[in-house]
Amino acid sequence: MGADRPDDADMPPDDHPDRRDDQDGTGDHAARAGNGNAETRTRQEYYSHLRVTVSREEAAVARQVTAEEQAAGEKWQEKEAESRWMWSEYQRKWPPAERPSADRSTGPPGSRHGDGDKLLEAAENGRVEAECDRIAEREKERITPAMRAVESQDPDRHLVGFERRLKGHDRITQKIYVMIKESGFSPENAVSYVPDAIRFTFAYREARYTQGVWTDIERLKGEGFRLHALKNSWSHDQYKGINSQWIEPDTGQRFEVQFHTRISFEAKQLTHPAYELLRTKQADVFEELVLEAFQKKVTADVPVPPGATDIPDYLERGADAR
Repeated sequence: MGADRPDDADMPPDDHPDRRDDQDGTGDHAARAGNGNAETRTRQEYYSHLRVTVSREEAAVARQVTAEEQAAGEKWQEKEAESRWMWSEYQRKWPPAERPSADRSTGPPGSRHGDGDKLLEAAENGRVEAECDRIAEREKERITPAMRAVESQDPDRHLVGFERRLKGHDRITQKIYVMIKESGFSPENAVSYVPDAIRFTFAYREARYTQGVWTDIERLKGEGFRLHALKNSWSHDQYKGINSQWIEPDTGQRFEVQFHTRISFEAKQLTHPAYELLRTKQADVFEELVLEAFQKKVTADVPVPPGATDIPDYLERGADAR
């Protein structure tokens, strides 16, 4: 199902009291009245514009903090403090200093390690470094200015974690090692498949979340970006939020945009160390159960914004799910 809502779902039925004369699917009312100003937009373009317009009109009212949001924030503060205590207890039982780390001191000059003891040779690593530099240029010259422009259109939400918008070279190398060594990708093509080498996060208030996400999707498209994929995890038990992948058509550069509330973003930050331990397989079976239980506990305390679970997943036609 596409990331655009079905057009007919936004249109009242023929006998609905809120249906206007210009909602009969045959063109706008002014054109039928004979003034010649026929609607030239497609239905998709019309409703995309309508979402943006409605969002702007509702922004001033929605900025007033509701009693429900205030109560949810206060409850989260209590739960967050409890979760941080639980994490400190976990670290007391499994001290980070006692966990063996991979030896990355070996290898010829110019090489770089992937996951574990896997090594990327100097020549390959040099090509990865050059591609990472090109990504940084695209981020600086094209993508970040456009994201800032989108951010400026609505003061009711903002970009968070902006200083971490570029993924580190070590982490990129870890992600692409198998693609280069086992799947035959060139270093340049492998790096181009990393969806979050550039990443941004919008944080919204709960009451404004769903409409805000729809509106910002249209704003990103308006900047010329192409939606590649969208995954809605608001129904999941270990992570809540929406992750989307975008493509800048002129360069083919992929980047990620996450859509969070303030609380879901803070929960993501709180559980990230546990996620990394699980991802890198540094824990034994029992410890993995503890880490997963911790993630579920934190995630269960995150309020789900009204309508957030109704935003559908999306994968661009003809695209792979990488």
